This record gives sequence, C-alpha cells and structure tokens, in this order.
Amino acid sequence: MGTTFMTVKPALLHRVAEKDRASVPFMLDGEPATALEGDTVLTAILTHRAQLRRNEFSHEPRAGFCLMGACQDCWVLTASGERLRSCATFVKAGMQLTTGEPA
Repeated sequence: MGTTFMTVKPALLHRVAEKDRASVPFMLDGEPATALEGDTVLTAILTHRAQLRRNEFSHEPRAGFCLMGACQDCWVLTASGERLRSCATFVKAGMQLTTGEPA
C-alpha cells in the first residue's frame, strides 16, 4: 500500500508591493481568508488559490480572461447563490464566496 500525498496548489498571484492597505476578512469555500481594501474578488481569490473556478462545461481551470467584466469567465458564487463577476466586484468584509471547490 502506497502513501497518498495531497498536493496544495500555490496561489496564482503574489503581492510584491502595496501591502499597507487595510485587511478585509472574508470566507472562501468555507475557510477564513483575507484581502486588502480595494481588491477585486478576483484578486482576493487568486492571492489564495491557483485558479478562480472550473468551467461548468469543460471543467478546465479558469482564472478570468478579459479582466474588465465582458467575457463572463470570472463568475463566482456567494454562499447564498448570488453570481458575481469577480473582476468587477470589490471584496467586502464578511463576504462568503464559493469557487465550486470542495470546502
């Protein structure tokens, strides 16, 4: 019997500057996370994850495409089921977001 290792994918985005804005707590797939004030939901998620979500048709990983709210590629859901364009929505304290990944 072999050993099973769980691979944790690193975040897609890494901050290198402008780290002095206020912290904004939110929930991501049931786990506590933080962003910086003024971050979009897309930025907030991709500083914690390697992908935004999986495409509902191809199941391929997605991370946004046009980054200006036109392509429909960056939709994510709130815990209540509301759809948000993550590239055009600013993260707010207490948001509960789901990417479709298991919690």
